[in-house]
Amino acid sequence: MQTIDLRQLIAPSFWGLYNDMKQHRHTYYTLAGGRGSTKSSFAAIMVVLLLMRNPACHALVMRKVDKTIGRSVFPQMQWAVHALGQDAYFHMSVSPHQMTYLPTGQRIYFSGVDDPQKIKSIKPPFGYIGIVFLEELDQFSGPEEIRNINQSLLRGGPTFWEISAYNPPKSQNSWVNEEALIEAPDKLVHHSTYLDVPRDWLGDVFFEAAETLKKRNETAYRHEYLGEVTGTGGTVFENVHDVKLTDAEIAAFDRLYFGLDFGFSLDPLAFVMMYYDAKHERLVIFGELYQQKLMNRPAAERIQALLPVKDAHIFADSAEPKSIAEMRSLGLRVHGAKKGPDSVDYGIRWLQGLASIDIDKRRAPNAFREFAGYEYERNRDGQFISAYPDKNNHAIDAVRYGCGNLMRALRRPAISLRKEDFGL
Repeated sequence: MQTIDLRQLIAPSFWGLYNDMKQHRHTYYTLAGGRGSTKSSFAAIMVVLLLMRNPACHALVMRKVDKTIGRSVFPQMQWAVHALGQDAYFHMSVSPHQMTYLPTGQRIYFSGVDDPQKIKSIKPPFGYIGIVFLEELDQFSGPEEIRNINQSLLRGGPTFWEISAYNPPKSQNSWVNEEALIEAPDKLVHHSTYLDVPRDWLGDVFFEAAETLKKRNETAYRHEYLGEVTGTGGTVFENVHDVKLTDAEIAAFDRLYFGLDFGFSLDPLAFVMMYYDAKHERLVIFGELYQQKLMNRPAAERIQALLPVKDAHIFADSAEPKSIAEMRSLGLRVHGAKKGPDSVDYGIRWLQGLASIDIDKRRAPNAFREFAGYEYERNRDGQFISAYPDKNNHAIDAVRYGCGNLMRALRRPAISLRKEDFGL
C-alpha cells in the first residue's frame, strides 16, 4: 500500500481537528471558512480515512440538490481517494454515484435531500451509516431539515461522525451562522481561511486575487476570503448605489452590454442596458424596458428605439428559443445566454463582488428596486438561508444574461486542491 505523508494533504490549521476526529472526541464537526481554506478537501480526506479505519461504517456524502453531486462532491471524493493513494482499493460508479472500498465492501453513498425517498432507500449490505458529510451546509433549508436527516441516518451503530462544511453567509441572521453560535458538548466548530494554507498549495494567483479584492472592497474580501459574517440582514446586493447620470456621461460609455429576460402574463419582460467600468470594476445600469403582457413585436420595436448603438448584441434567456428566433427575425441581434449548472449562483456572486453596481433609478427604476430589495430566502422559522428567491428578479436575470460573456472573460482560474498540487 502506498505511503502518503498527510502533512502534504492536510493544512496545519486542521491538524488539531484531524486528531479530534480520529479519537472521536465529538460527533458533530462544523467546518466554516472562506474561499481557499481547504475545508472541503480536508472533509473529503477524513471521510475516506474514517471509512478505512472503521470497517463497520459506511459513509453518505450529501448536497442540498442531487443533480449537483456529479460536478461537486463526487469529484472531490475521487480526488481524496487518489490523493491518499487508494485508487486500487476503490471501485467507483456514476449511475448511481457510489464508491466501494474493495477490501471490506464498505460504501460511500451520495445523495441530495430534494428526494427524501432516496435517502430512506439507502440500505448498506452490512453495518450502518456512521459517517455523514454535508457539503455547502448553508444551502440546506435549516436546522429542522438537518434534524430530519440525522434522525434517518444516525442510528443502528455505536459511533458517528457528521462533518458539515460551508462558507458563512453574510447575514448573522442566516440559520447556519446562528447555529454555529450554539454550544453543545458533542459539537465542535472550526474556522479556517486561506491564510492558514501553504502558499504553494493555492498558488500566487490566488493570493494576488485576494489582495486585489482586499484593496478594492475590504468588506467583500472579509466575507469571501476570511469567511466573516459581514452583514446583519438578508440583503443580497450590498454594493448597489443610486447614481444620477447625464446624457453626456451615457454617450461616453464605450463598453456596453445588453440583457433580456422574457416574460408575458405574470412576469414582465425585462430589458436592461449596461456599461462596465473595468478599471474600477463598476457596473452601471442606465436604461431599461420593463413591462407585462408585451408581445415580442412591440417589445422588439421599443428595444430598437432604446438601443444607443446599432446592431448591438443582446443576450437573453436561452430557455426561450422561439422568442429569440422571433426577435432575430424582427431585426434584433439576440443570442441565447450560455448557462451552466451553477450559473445563477456564480452570476450573483460575481455581481456581489463588484466594487459597485450603480443604477440610475430615474432611468431604470425597476432594476434599482429589484437589486436594492433582493433578499435571501427564509426558512419557515424566518431565518435567512443561502438561496435566491425566484421572484422579483427579472431585471437581475437580464443583467446576468447580458454580462455572461463578460463574467467568463474576467473569470479567474478555479482554485482547488488537485492531485497535481501535491506532486501525486
